Amino acid sequence: MLLSSNRKAGLEKSQTDKLDLTFAGITGDMHGGLTHKSDSRTLKQYPRNTDIRNVRQVTIVSEEELADIAKTMAIPEAKAEWLGANLVTTGIPDLTLLTPSTRLQFASGATLVVDMENHPCRQVADVFVKHHPEASAGFVEAAWNKRGLTAWVEREGVIRVGDAIVTWIPQQRIYPHVAT
Repeated sequence: MLLSSNRKAGLEKSQTDKLDLTFAGITGDMHGGLTHKSDSRTLKQYPRNTDIRNVRQVTIVSEEELADIAKTMAIPEAKAEWLGANLVTTGIPDLTLLTPSTRLQFASGATLVVDMENHPCRQVADVFVKHHPEASAGFVEAAWNKRGLTAWVEREGVIRVGDAIVTWIPQQRIYPHVAT
């Protein structure tokens, strides 16, 4: 579990043994808040810096996908804190491919709702290069479909290191009217 209150210090976060979840996100984390300013991800919908609902309160990655990223980049390891993640899972196959609206429920009853895949970006690539200058290229490609998920708090509670996660995946169907 990882936490940082200072966005100006960079994306990297520090280890903690628990996360306190409120409807505004993780207490003390830089990505908390009921709302946030729109950014490059939502420019088609809103002008930059428009207040919108914060569905990126929590970032989740998996140990398995971090290992895959490191292997593809030919580096010894890829650390969750380098991706600005809050939560690291193990045992959920292809975590990044979980569909939006999947619920992740913890022992305390705290529940996160998956918003969407957290796509690789140049900012995180720069953090990787800081730790592994020999890996000056390749993060975005290596992390495609492996960077993890963003989520928001549906039920408040505490998450502790080692808590089991119950995964509730909604029924899926393909929307037939998507332009390709």
